[in-house]
Amino acid sequence: MPSTHTSLHYHLVFSTKNREPVIDRNWREDLHSYLGGIVKGSDGHPQGIGGVADHVHLLVSLKPTACLSDFMREIKKASSAWVKGTKLPAFQWQEGYAAFTVSASAREAVRKYIADQETHHRVKTFREELEEFLEKSGVAYDPKYLD
Repeated sequence: MPSTHTSLHYHLVFSTKNREPVIDRNWREDLHSYLGGIVKGSDGHPQGIGGVADHVHLLVSLKPTACLSDFMREIKKASSAWVKGTKLPAFQWQEGYAAFTVSASAREAVRKYIADQETHHRVKTFREELEEFLEKSGVAYDPKYLD
């Protein structure tokens, strides 16, 4: 095969420092748009961005040359600087993140899940949501690192 063809999609989740509910509804969409711009600036494609007051979800496609840890460091650093400079001077993201690969056939379901975060979190905490994702994905974790 003379060329490379990939379909690399990731569902990314990360929270505010200490899971503080500081992402205000009044500027949440602005943050999501800014995150999408960072994804595009990193040669990625944002396919869904959403969240609630204490965390965000992104569905992105990345090139095979992208290093996920570098991408995550950049998106958190740049978005944190934007929030600090425009909305909330003391803002910080929590260390770490969750990343799950998404098949092309599951992208639409993940996109809908991300778009419906407000509804999901009426009945489920972020920790419960994260534990469910980790368990469904077969990711070993230590519960003490989920807070």
